[in-house]
Amino acid sequence: MEKIQTKRLAILGSTGSIGSQALDVVRQHADIFSIEVLTAFNNSKLLIEQAIEFNPNVVVIGSPALHDKVAAELEPYNIKVYSGEKSLLQVLEMETIDMVLVALVGFAGLKPTLKAIESGKPLAIANKETFVVAGELVTRLAREKAVNIYPVDSEHSAIFQCLAGEFHNPVEKIYLTASGGPFRGANRDFLSRVTKEDALRHPNWSMGCKVSIDSATLMNKGLEVIEARWLFGLKPQQIEVVVHPQSIIHSLVQFEDGSIKAQLGLPDMRLPIQYALSYPNRLKSSMPRFDFLNYPEFTFEKPDRETFRCLDFAYTALEKGGNMPCIINAANEVAVGAFLKDKIKFLAIADVIESCMNKASFIHHPVLDDYINSDLQVREIARSLIGQRFTPAQN
Repeated sequence: MEKIQTKRLAILGSTGSIGSQALDVVRQHADIFSIEVLTAFNNSKLLIEQAIEFNPNVVVIGSPALHDKVAAELEPYNIKVYSGEKSLLQVLEMETIDMVLVALVGFAGLKPTLKAIESGKPLAIANKETFVVAGELVTRLAREKAVNIYPVDSEHSAIFQCLAGEFHNPVEKIYLTASGGPFRGANRDFLSRVTKEDALRHPNWSMGCKVSIDSATLMNKGLEVIEARWLFGLKPQQIEVVVHPQSIIHSLVQFEDGSIKAQLGLPDMRLPIQYALSYPNRLKSSMPRFDFLNYPEFTFEKPDRETFRCLDFAYTALEKGGNMPCIINAANEVAVGAFLKDKIKFLAIADVIESCMNKASFIHHPVLDDYINSDLQVREIARSLIGQRFTPAQN
């Protein structure tokens, strides 16, 4: 086998679920990957521990108030320490970075993603919200700068893997699989009583809080539909969601001749992370192997889009275009945050999003400033709605 070229990585959001699992991959392949940059917003304790272990050139702590603490702890290791968004964007210009992993959550991933592309850095991206908010802008800039984007989400990684060797063959349809989350089969009466602890108990995957709640509402799948549209250049009607409770088939591609390719594996995010970082090579791993005998049957269902309305909101936003996907993303981020703080009940998440879709200013052909302003406007609308109408006692 030909020797694989080493890569110096910048991991944005290293203390989160994806970032931490990416570092597991680096541990297993220290001969191939090294860490050049680590960033976190406010988890200074874990960032310091990671920096001491992986000895990056630079770390960036998002909260300026934590800069001195991090700098003092890392001073003996000769690691440069910066803070704030401006520093993060400047760091991405470093010539010593070979690849950037965007493992940030939410709208916060947009500017760093655009900066990395402008700097010509190949991207492994786990931040679906960037494509939801500004997919057209991101993909157009990537084409202009000839920057490759490698998906990390398990579903989009599966589509990417199924397309390997098939990029010249037109795709008829893709199927994004969904586990159905912790409330699969539940009705609205049941959902009116669920708690955040219930919603965070995903049956198959270990994920961060925000993604876990999105999975419970099916908004995560809706965001993935929009992401897939931009990543793979598809029309909304070419993207279908199917519930697959076993979470073994991670997604499928149907070609014009009717044949279907699927990518299978145990639900472990380290596999798609490793594939994105090492593409086009497949690296040996110690991850558990899938055994068909442990899964005697695969089942598939239609998603319940009447009960779990967030999936329909995503399709509606995709069809309408403009800044509407940005609107639902901002509303969802605020609503999920409120639910996690026990300010609203589970079903109110969808109510907040729907109200914001109706109230926010629609822009047919937005530019970057429009996305930024829309995000700010919708967050204010959503917070106002939560304060005035959507309280736990009223839902």
